[in-house]
Amino acid sequence: MIIIGFSANSSKLLPRIFCRGFRHCAPIIHIKKNRYIMLQFVQRKKISLISMTTREINLLSAYGWKFVTVNKAAPRRLTKKLYNVNSCVELCKLLLEIKSLFVFTPMDLYKKLKRHSAL
Repeated sequence: MIIIGFSANSSKLLPRIFCRGFRHCAPIIHIKKNRYIMLQFVQRKKISLISMTTREINLLSAYGWKFVTVNKAAPRRLTKKLYNVNSCVELCKLLLEIKSLFVFTPMDLYKKLKRHSAL
C-alpha cells in the first residue's frame, strides 16, 4: 500500500509561484503494522527517508495534509531512479508508475488519483 500525502504549504519558492491548491506531495510506504516511511523530496536528486507511525500521519492530517491511498505494492528496494527525480510530483509518479505527461503539479496528481479512485 502506498499513501500519497498532499500539503498546501511548501518551503520552496517555485511551488508558491506556480502551484494552486496543493504545493507539495510525498509518498508514504507502508512497511509493517503501524510503521511507514515517507520519502521526502528535499532538492534535485536528494530524497530523505522519514520513519513514521500512524499517530504521526494523523498529526499531519491535523495540520492540513490530505491523503490518497493507492492499493499498489511498494517497491522492495529503492532504485537509483528514485534519486534522479527533479520534483516531488515526479517522485510520486515514479513510485505509482504513472506515465501521464500532463501531471506537473501536486494538484494535477491529486485530481488524477481522485478521478482514478472514483472509477
